[in-house]
Amino acid sequence: MPLLKEFTGKSQYDSDIGQKIRSSACGPVTVSLLLRYARHPLGDVPVDKLYRLLGTTRIGLFTGRFVRRLRKLLGAGWTVEKCTVEEALSEIDEGRPVAAKFDKWLSRKWRQSAAFDYHWVPVIGYERDAGDIQLAVHDNGSPSSPSRLRYISYKENAPVLTFVRIVPRRL
Repeated sequence: MPLLKEFTGKSQYDSDIGQKIRSSACGPVTVSLLLRYARHPLGDVPVDKLYRLLGTTRIGLFTGRFVRRLRKLLGAGWTVEKCTVEEALSEIDEGRPVAAKFDKWLSRKWRQSAAFDYHWVPVIGYERDAGDIQLAVHDNGSPSSPSRLRYISYKENAPVLTFVRIVPRRL
């Protein structure tokens, strides 16, 4: 099972994140963690500032905005794009975590059982088992608990999942 053990999570409810934006800061926190892992200087930018730079709203960070704004911030040396689950797993195999968005609302899957209704998380590992893939994600915490590693069924959540990879371009 590939797992990026040196990856460190962060709660979107940590005290260094503005209280008014905490409930919708999962996207910027995920971006911050992925960039910090990639040793990009933007990974050290405060989450509150990333929140504004990415154009996050009180209801969250839309996928298209995540991709467009982060492409612009990172420049031509990076690829930021939506990807399939197999491409996401290949990124993890290469030692790069990916972002995953759970979205019951904009995917119009209101009755779909899902681990999260609307939430961005870093995917840092996976395990294939009996026709399913268990995704290892940091859940970005809650008001009453820190970020923790969770294993979530891809099969059960596939209808509401979108993956985004952030990859340095090779010259």
